[in-house]
This record gives sequence, C-alpha cells and structure tokens, in this order.
Amino acid sequence: MAGPIPREFIDDLLDRADITQIIGERVKLKRAGREYKGLCPFHNEKTPSFTVVPAKGFFHCFGCGAHGSALSFLMQHDRLDFPAAVEALADRYGLEVPRSGPSRPSGKGLYELLNGAALHYIEGLKASTPAKDYLKGRGLTGKIAQAFGIGYAPAGNGVLARFGQTDDDRRRLVDAGLALKGDSGEHYDRFRDRIMFPIRDRRGRVTGFGGRAMGDVQPKYMNSPETPVFHKGRELYGLHELGRRKVDRCVLVEGYMDVIGLAQHDVPGAMATLGTAVTPQQLTLLFRISPSVVFCFDGDPAGRRAAERAMERALPEMRGGRQLSFAFLPEGEDPDSYVRSEGAEAFNQVLDSATPMSEFLMQTLSAQCDLATAEGRARIAELARPLIGSTPIGVYRDLLVNRLADEVQLPRERLGQLLETSGRQRAAVRRPAPGTLRNDPWGNLAESLTGLLLNFPELAADLDPLPELQYLKEPRVGLLAEIFETARSTPGISPVKLVERYRERPEHGLLSRLLARETELTPEQAKREFAEGVARMQRENSIREMAARTPS
Repeated sequence: MAGPIPREFIDDLLDRADITQIIGERVKLKRAGREYKGLCPFHNEKTPSFTVVPAKGFFHCFGCGAHGSALSFLMQHDRLDFPAAVEALADRYGLEVPRSGPSRPSGKGLYELLNGAALHYIEGLKASTPAKDYLKGRGLTGKIAQAFGIGYAPAGNGVLARFGQTDDDRRRLVDAGLALKGDSGEHYDRFRDRIMFPIRDRRGRVTGFGGRAMGDVQPKYMNSPETPVFHKGRELYGLHELGRRKVDRCVLVEGYMDVIGLAQHDVPGAMATLGTAVTPQQLTLLFRISPSVVFCFDGDPAGRRAAERAMERALPEMRGGRQLSFAFLPEGEDPDSYVRSEGAEAFNQVLDSATPMSEFLMQTLSAQCDLATAEGRARIAELARPLIGSTPIGVYRDLLVNRLADEVQLPRERLGQLLETSGRQRAAVRRPAPGTLRNDPWGNLAESLTGLLLNFPELAADLDPLPELQYLKEPRVGLLAEIFETARSTPGISPVKLVERYRERPEHGLLSRLLARETELTPEQAKREFAEGVARMQRENSIREMAARTPS
C-alpha cells in the first residue's frame, strides 16, 4: 500500500497551482475586482454566487456553501478522492507524486501495463467469433462494447507471452494482477477464456479487470486482486464512463452487464460495486455525483439480504440531505434483463417507486416482530437501537426516531431517552470535539481571531508568541494557538496551505468556512484587531486563574 503524500509536496503543488486557470477551464469566470465570479457548478443558479479568490488560492459559493482549494475543487468537480486529485494536479505540472513509507511497485509502470493489457484483450475480442457472438446474444452493440472497452482473454497465456519476457516483466504482471505464479515457480495468465471488462478510475486509467466466463465455468466472475493501483472498495464500475455528466440520481447495481445494459438503453447514472458490499468510500463517490442514490436489487431473498447489508453500511453516511432508496425487480430479473425485456421507461418507473431507506428499515425490522403485542414493539425498538445509533446526529436521525415512535406507540421524547439517541441529550453529556461551535464568548472570539489569522498568516511573525490561556477551557482557543504557532514557524505560508494542513481533521470544515468569509481589513488593521483580541482573552484568563486559586 502506498504511503502518505509528504506535506512539503502538497504545499509545493498548491504554490504552483493557478486556481483561477484550473477552475476557469471548467467554469466560465468573469473578473470582479480582485476576484472572479461565475455560475456555481455544484448547484443550479441564474445569478453568479461562485467566487474565486486568487490571493487566497480559494473558491467559495455563497449559494450552496461549496469551498476549498484547487485540490478541493478537483475532488468535488471531477469526482476524485484526495490522492487522485493530487496526482491529477501533479500531472498538470509534470511532477511525480512522492510517497513516504516502504517501497512499492511503480504505479505509473503498472498503469501502462494494465492499459496495454486492455488493448490486448480488445484485439482478442476482434479475433474471436464465439466471444462476439456471446456479446451479441446478450444484446450488446459494437458501439456500447467499444465505449466500455470490453475485450476477450483467449485461452492460454497470451498476456504472459506478450508482456512477460523477463523475470522483472513477469514480476510486474503479478504485481498488476494479470498473472499468477505457481508453487513450482511457473507463471500463467490469471484471466483465460473470459469476456474482459476493464475497470477504469476517474481519470480513465485501467486499474484492474473483471472477467466473465462464457460457459458454466466456475467462478462465473473473476476480479483482479488488490494491487498498488486497484482497491475494490474505492472504485465503482461505470464511474469513468459517466464522466462529468450531471444526473438526477445514481443507480447502484450488482453487475458489470447491468451497468452496460442500462447505459445502452439510456438509463443514466448506473454504477456497480466490484464484487463486494458497498463501502463508505463508494457511497461518498456516489453522493458527490448526486444527493439521491437508488440501490437496485433482484427481488429474490438473496437480493433482500444484500439490500439489508447495504442499508447497514449506508446508515452511518446519511447526512447533509442525502437521499437513499431501494428498488426491487421481479424475482428472476436483474437490471440488464429487465431493461432489455421491458424497456427504459418501465425500468425508470421501478426506480421512481423505490422504497426510501427509512421505510425499508421499518419494513425489515417489522418483519421480525409482532407489533400487535407489547413484546413485539419492545423487540423492534431493541433491533433498531444499533441501526439508528449508527446514523449521524441530525435531522435524518431524529426523523428515524419519530418514525420508530409511531411504530412502537411511544412518545418521541420517551423513546429517544430509551434509545439514547436524542441529539440534545447526547450533546449535553459529551464534550464537544475540536472545531465544534458552542455558545461561549471566548470560543467565539477565538474563532474570529482564527479567521483573521487564516486570512493574514503573516501577522503571526510580527507578534509575540501567544500567552498560555489554559483557564479559558475552550477547544477553539487551543486551535487558535496551534494555527498561530504553525503560521509563525512557517514564514510565507499561504492561507490555503494553512487550511489544507487540516484536511484529515475535524476542524477542516470550520477553518474552510472561516477562510471563505470576506474581510475588508488591511493587514495593519487585522494585526491590531488580533492583538486586541488576544489581550482581552489574556485578561479573562488571568481572572479565571485567580478564581481557581482562591479557596472557596
């Protein structure tokens, strides 16, 4: 597994990045003083509220709240995760992304090898009449096969013969998941006599393959193993083919042929997991594309069980207005067969009538209990406890409690206490995490001073170190001190690099919002306000220190 990307490289990348140019290639921008404005690409609007601030290396939308650095923009707009966004930006400037940690096979070399194998399989399909007949029998056109890069791996060791001339070549084939090494040391092709589906990342690079047997050979489907460039839980089949098209909803299906069949019948937004249950990373990718996701399963018992597992995985990700529902096809049908027999309109009707996850949760639990009895209602509450407890505190969780309260015939407040899921109750007994907003005057002042420091990091070099303020007992005071020390010890650090250092921490969202705030202050005015604010906090700290030391 690749090690982390060094902080120094990310800083250098942000220094090189021209955020106006990067965003301007995707959004029509117009200069407005020292800033640039345009229509936000992340929500529909008629009046521009999307602003790019070159001096900060930052963008912000006053309509939907999207904000961040050039890396954040690539992640949100191009639907990349953080490492992929770093690689995309590095490629733009001709840089190789370094990694700390143990040595590993070169990702660049594996990508080239995998892309070469994909072309080899396409040639194999062109030369195989049985393979072409199989695809025609499944209703696929040549156009859709070309769009998805479908190929064929003939029987034998064609990949090994073509790409495995030396010991190093054969080792790289094993690293890429294209070959296997037997107990006696001989090598052979992993995929043989199979229809081949290349799995491409968001940048179009082949990272792995799915291979389907044409006959009754087991296993019917075979996927690439985990490699330095292929991680099943982080990719979705069909994501690259969707590209940057906007869709009203994403449709998660189970098989490669389902994705391809729906695409051929103009049902947009279909993607599939890679032989595993859906992961949090895959859900994040789906919700970046659309706030509405429909899971489509076969209607048999196995499909229902798969839906229940997907629900358990999805509940912890339900935040920020996300919508998730479940569509079930008639037993014996899958999305590919159904859309071919009934057409796109009928399939879309199935999606339109999908069951919301909140309702599916109650249906699943109710089927295990007799709600006509007190014992059954108590049982459903116990079954629901861990599921609702896994849901983030917020509106959706409260609505689930309301829905369960109707089922068990208890007042919502009483049920919330019993389940220990009331957001107000939990907030009262839990210490706020760093970056959490509270109604504390010194916390609010620390937040304001942090905002000044983010916008004018150079002022830290001109001021004395912050005094100890431990008696204020406010987490944001500690955050302020931490950022001040970072700015002071890193002369010339830019606002966006300062915020980027907190990407993996809970405070990142708060700091991004603070940097997005407009300020009309000059550097001198900011310096004066910052010094006055620190003095106020120091006086209050002294008063509290004296009170703590005075015997009661």
